[in-house]
Amino acid sequence: MTKQGQGFGFGMGKMKELADAFKKAQQVQEGAKKLQEDLDRLEIPGEAAGGLVKVYLSGNQEPRRVEISPDVMGEGAEVLSALVLEAMQQAYDNSTSTMRSRMEELTGGLNLPGM
Repeated sequence: MTKQGQGFGFGMGKMKELADAFKKAQQVQEGAKKLQEDLDRLEIPGEAAGGLVKVYLSGNQEPRRVEISPDVMGEGAEVLSALVLEAMQQAYDNSTSTMRSRMEELTGGLNLPGM
C-alpha cells in the first residue's frame, strides 16, 4: 500500500527537483540553439608556413575561406597542397576545441553522459 498523498512514490520535494531539472533542460536547449548560431558566425583560423597559408572555418567546422600568399605560389602543387592540408587541420582542431569549450560552459554542472 502507498501512503496517502505520495502519489507514485514522489514526494513534493522530488516533484520540485523534477520540475527544476526540466526547467534547466529547457534553458540548456535554448542556450544550445543560440550557441549553434554563435558558432556559425565565428571565423576560426588555422595556418601553415608562418601564416603564408590560412584556412578559416566556422565554429561548426564549416569552411569559410582560404588565403594563400603569393610568396608560396612558386613552391609547386605538392608543397602547396601539404600547406593547405596543414592549415585545414589546425583550423579544424581550433574549431572543435572552441565548440567543445563552449558546450562545456553551456552544460556545466549538469553531469551529462558523454559531455
